Amino acid sequence: MIGDICPICGLPKELCTCKVIEREANKIKVYLTTRRFNKPTTIIEGIDEKSGKSISKQLKRKLACGGTYKEGRIELQGDHRAKIKDLLVKMGFEEEQIEVS
Repeated sequence: MIGDICPICGLPKELCTCKVIEREANKIKVYLTTRRFNKPTTIIEGIDEKSGKSISKQLKRKLACGGTYKEGRIELQGDHRAKIKDLLVKMGFEEEQIEVS
């Protein structure tokens, strides 16, 4: 039975809401920078490391672009600010916590 208890909140795994609360507490910032040779790059900050790599992979597939996850942020090649908010909401993030500039 001890394996069925969440180490963070102490509730049984079935009732644990730690991941939901953690996801809601994060603010996600989306902005555009330019790299070498004036190439636009969309940066997404505020996604935790545990799910960052898988989210990065899903976004690259849906946006048909290259990119990476490093230093706690997702970097996507190109300007995707118009589409990112809708895709992140479909992945389960709250619309209020996503800030696009």
